[in-house]
Amino acid sequence: MTNEQLDTPYREGGWTVRQVAQHLPDAHVNPFVRFQQALTVDTPAVNNFYEDRWLPYQKNVPLEAALQLFGALHARWVLLGDALSEADWKRTFVHPEMGPQVLDATLGRYAWHGRHRVAQITRLRQRMGW
Repeated sequence: MTNEQLDTPYREGGWTVRQVAQHLPDAHVNPFVRFQQALTVDTPAVNNFYEDRWLPYQKNVPLEAALQLFGALHARWVLLGDALSEADWKRTFVHPEMGPQVLDATLGRYAWHGRHRVAQITRLRQRMGW
């Protein structure tokens, strides 16, 4: 995509394609770390993540770096998932707003999140004829 296309919001008032692409790895790092915590500490309390406060700090990160991080992070998550037992998938962490969270449901939520964000970009590309 061109820089102009990358700087186009996916909807009026929404994030640009570039911001969505920066957001995905940033947002998915947190649950990966939460997996690490839940697998190594009994029912850890985790911190919240305010993406709107973090995104401005990412505006100068090259898009390629964000995409590389996203790919590498998901490759590690797949390998981790393959190594987990049924009991591991049931381990929990405590989120400050949502309360106790089970790893298998957490993975499902972030799988949906990734598909949802990619669909925003895909629909924009279709609508614009890119």
